[in-house]
Amino acid sequence: MSNEIEDLITLDELCEILNIGRNAAYALLNNNEIKAFRIGRCWKIPRCAVSEYILRKSHMRN
Repeated sequence: MSNEIEDLITLDELCEILNIGRNAAYALLNNNEIKAFRIGRCWKIPRCAVSEYILRKSHMRN
């Protein structure tokens, strides 16, 4: 079983994974397109939420 802490990524990691800028990433998070939560000012993003988002978007194009 994987470590739950390692399954959380940062905003910068999200930008790198999706090859997008910070403004686009904030838009995805604020519109709940990618499920995440905040601790103070820092976003915590479950890696599985990013995978689900990618799968959802890829199915729309097929």
